[in-house]
Amino acid sequence: MRRARGFSLLEMVAAMLLLALAFTALMQVAGGALRLAGNAGDHSRAALCARSVLDGAFVLEPLRTGSFGGRLGDDCRWQLDVRPWRPAAAAQEPAAPDTPLGLYHLELRVRWGAQGHERTARFSTLRVASTTGEMP
Repeated sequence: MRRARGFSLLEMVAAMLLLALAFTALMQVAGGALRLAGNAGDHSRAALCARSVLDGAFVLEPLRTGSFGGRLGDDCRWQLDVRPWRPAAAAQEPAAPDTPLGLYHLELRVRWGAQGHERTARFSTLRVASTTGEMP
């Protein structure tokens, strides 16, 4: 009778160990990809929140300097700081008298996430507005 040839128990254990190591590495890569996708989704929602706040800010009323805040949805909190903007080179010069329009710096901070694990994104833009308080 010919002896049937097969794999030894040691070869089977080595193959299972190699398969387990490869599967573990693959799961770590997949978990990292899921975390990155979730992080990108969170930042996209923050950018949409910022866009909504900046697009709607001072559309129906004149632009005012100061600090404003609020919430959008359940998890998006924002704070908008508005101040007149002057370039660094013009900071030494006196302001031009009676100019009807001026540039304003809008800096928006969007916060989301649970307290203790809160995340923040900052957005900054310039906006032209009337310096007399009337709509341009």
